Amino acid sequence: MPTARAHVFISGYVQGVNFRAATRREATIRGVTGWVANRPDGRVEAVFEGEASEVQRMVDWCRRGPARAQVEQVAVSWEQYTGEFDGFDVVLEPYW
Repeated sequence: MPTARAHVFISGYVQGVNFRAATRREATIRGVTGWVANRPDGRVEAVFEGEASEVQRMVDWCRRGPARAQVEQVAVSWEQYTGEFDGFDVVLEPYW
């Protein structure tokens, strides 16, 4: 099974709408690992790793987000799969 890694930045009304918790729930259902965090500039940032088709589904899900979100833009960078994550986390101190 091919693997993939996507690094995404989600813009719009995406903080204060349960975006991070919903992202973790969706990723866990799909068996995708990585992390999600709020950025100081109002965006949400996430890294998804796993089976390529499931990572793509996570990127597609981010274009909608949870019910109260109003996603305006999703910027995606496809990166080299690393396998560094054991699960999917909501992080308060992102890796940047």
